[in-house]
Amino acid sequence: MNNDTIEQLFKKHKNDFDIENPGLNHGNRFLNKLNKQSELQLIKVDKQRRRLWKPLIGVAASVILLITLFIGFQQEEKYRELANVSPKMAETEDFFTTTIAEELSKIKNEDAPEVQELIQDTMTRMKTLEEDYESLKIDLTESGDDNRVIYAMISNFQNRIDILQNALEQIENIKQLNNQSREISDINI
Repeated sequence: MNNDTIEQLFKKHKNDFDIENPGLNHGNRFLNKLNKQSELQLIKVDKQRRRLWKPLIGVAASVILLITLFIGFQQEEKYRELANVSPKMAETEDFFTTTIAEELSKIKNEDAPEVQELIQDTMTRMKTLEEDYESLKIDLTESGDDNRVIYAMISNFQNRIDILQNALEQIENIKQLNNQSREISDINI
C-alpha cells in the first residue's frame, strides 16, 4: 500500500472514528490495570524463582547430610571401644567404668591434708592409664578386634581399679596412723 491509499482510507472512514473524550477516571483506571498486570507478572516471576530454588535447597540439604554422615562414620571408626566388640564386652566395659567411677568418687571425697599428695599422685597415674586406653582404642580399630588389644584394654581397666583401691587402702592406713598417734599423744598428756 502506498501513502495515497492510506489517506483515502482515512478520509473514507472519517466519520467512523471515535472522537469522544474519555471519562475523568479513565487515566486512573488505566494505571490501576497496568499496576495489577505488573504485580501479577512479579508474582509469576517470584513463583518461578521459588520453583527454581526448591530443588537447589533440596540438593544442598542432601549434600550437607552426606557430609555429616561421612564425618560421623570416620569419627566412629577412629574410636572403637570394647562395647563395639560384643555384648559381653559391653557389659565388661560398663562394669569397669562403673567401678572406676565409684572408686574415684571415694578418693575425691577425702579431704585430709595428709593424703592430698597421695591423691594427686593417684590422679596422675590414672591420667596416664586413660591416655594409654585412648591409644588402645585406636589400636583396636586398626587391628580388627585383635584379642591381644582386647586383653590389653581389660588389663588397663584392672590396673586403674588396682591403683584406686591401693590408694584408698593407703589413705585408710594414714588415717589410722594419725588416729593412733593422736591417741598416744592424748595419753601422754
